[in-house]
Amino acid sequence: MLSKVISEDLIRKTADALEKAERIVIVVHVAPDGDAVGSALGMWHYCMTLDKDPVVIVPTAFPDFFDWMPGADRIVVYEKDKEKADDLLQKAQLIFALDFNVPQRLAGMAEAVVQAPAKKILVDHHLQPGDFAQVVISYPSISSTSELVFRLICRMGDFEKINLAAAECIYTGMMTDTGGFTFNSNKQEIYTIISELIKLGVDKDDIYRRVFNTYSEHRVRLMGYCLYKKMKIYPEYKAALITLTEKELLEFNYRIGDTEGFVNIPLSIAGIDFSVFMREDGEKVKISLRSQGSFPANRFAADVFGGGGHLNASGGESYSSLEAAIDKFENSLPLFKDFLEFDEQ
Repeated sequence: MLSKVISEDLIRKTADALEKAERIVIVVHVAPDGDAVGSALGMWHYCMTLDKDPVVIVPTAFPDFFDWMPGADRIVVYEKDKEKADDLLQKAQLIFALDFNVPQRLAGMAEAVVQAPAKKILVDHHLQPGDFAQVVISYPSISSTSELVFRLICRMGDFEKINLAAAECIYTGMMTDTGGFTFNSNKQEIYTIISELIKLGVDKDDIYRRVFNTYSEHRVRLMGYCLYKKMKIYPEYKAALITLTEKELLEFNYRIGDTEGFVNIPLSIAGIDFSVFMREDGEKVKISLRSQGSFPANRFAADVFGGGGHLNASGGESYSSLEAAIDKFENSLPLFKDFLEFDEQ
C-alpha cells in the first residue's frame, strides 16, 4: 500500500483535465535522460488506454540506448521538426510538463510551450517549480518523475490501465534516475512500486542490460581515456573532476549519451564524496555534479554554476570557457569544505 503523497485536490484537477481533453502533448526537458523519456512514454501509454490522442515532444534528441523503449519511435524532436511540433502545441488541449521545473529547461522550445493555449500540468521532482502551469504536482522528495507518474495514475484509480509497455518505461525512468537504485532510493515504497511493475511483466535485468550494457566501442574507449588522462583528484576536498573538450569528444566519435554516467565513476574511489563532470557543448560548458552522503551537490551547483537539482545529483551550465569553469570549481571547493565528513584520527 503506497502512501498518498499527491494531494487529493491535485488528483481531482488532473483527472478532470484528462477527462475533458482529447489532444494531449507531453513535453520534457532539453537533452532528455532516462527519467524524462521514461516518464513521458509512461504517461503516453496511459493516455492511449484512455482513447486520447497523445504525443511526446522533446526539445532535442535523446540517447539511442533508449530507442528500444515502447513508443520511442513516435517521439517528435523539436529541433528536427519544429513546424510539426509548433502545430501540435498550438492545437493541444492539455500539456503535461514532465521532469523539469521551469520553462528555461526546454531551451528553444520554451516559448512555444509557454504560449500554447492549452491547460498545463507540471509533474516533477526538482526544487523550486515555476508558475507557468495551472496544476503543479511537485514533490522533490520523490526519487524520480517516473515514480510520480506511477503514483499519479494509481491515485486516479487507473492502476489496471498501466500496461506492460507503460510499466517498462516507468521502471526505466526510476532505474536511471537513481543510478540503478544506488542513490536517492532508500525508501521502502520505491521497491513496492518495483514489485508491482515486475508483476506486470517487467524484466528488470533485461532493461538494465539494454540501458547500461549496449554502449559502443567508442564510448568505452572514451571512458578509459577520461579515467586515465582527464580525471583529477582533490583529496583534501574528497572531490574529483573530469573534463572533456569538444575536440576530444570528436576524436572518440561522440554521440548523444556517450558520457552518461561518467560523473558517477569517481565516487567508487575510496575517500571521494563529490564528483563533477564538465564537457564543452557549443557555446557553453555542461556540468554534472554527484555526491555521496550529506554533501550538497545541489547547493554547489546553485551557488557556483547557477544550476540546481537534488542533494546528491545536480547539474549546471557555464557560458565561459572550460578553463574558466575549472578555475571556478577549484576556487569554490574550499568554501564547501565544512560540508565534508572526515574520519577522526
